[in-house]
Amino acid sequence: MIALLTGRLAHKSPEFIIMDVNGVGYRVQIPFSTYYDLPEEGKSISLNIYTQVKEDAINLYGFRSLTEKNFFQLLISVAGIGPKLGKDILSNIQVEELARALTQGDLARLSSIPGIGRKTAERLVLELKSKVLKLEISLPARDGSSAAASSAITDDVTSALVNLGYKEAQVKKALAELEIAADTSMEELLKRALKLLMK
Repeated sequence: MIALLTGRLAHKSPEFIIMDVNGVGYRVQIPFSTYYDLPEEGKSISLNIYTQVKEDAINLYGFRSLTEKNFFQLLISVAGIGPKLGKDILSNIQVEELARALTQGDLARLSSIPGIGRKTAERLVLELKSKVLKLEISLPARDGSSAAASSAITDDVTSALVNLGYKEAQVKKALAELEIAADTSMEELLKRALKLLMK
């Protein structure tokens, strides 16, 4: 099993990257949180890897931190949560906020994540609450967390778009024109901002 890859970033996109490791190109699927932390193409990077072996394919999922990888593995241990949905969950909520939602049974927040319904949210809380507590992740305070999360998402989207080649002033102007609700996901905001910038 591949657990860690270190190599040159040959290609990057919000969905996947290609890492050149001694002449071999590995296609690694990543959540948005990892995408935001990537250097420019051609630079060296290391990612924690989860390897999914299927009958017809071997899929690699990469994470910026071991905590994020561990959380991904917890998510996919729950019935009905596969690697793709696990990656999508981490693309739409920070690990710390997800940990808080699970340990405090915040079903409304969990249900607001694309792909997660009320029943799945209940199952996640039931199966993962005690396991998440053992990870000792620092949890954000509930008070003011929505505003802080919204600000963090805006900062992350700005960083991602600047990395794609847009001017920071241009990005901030576009984001200022968008109505950003408290429950807006990173993926949704990134798509809306890109649509506006490409006009």
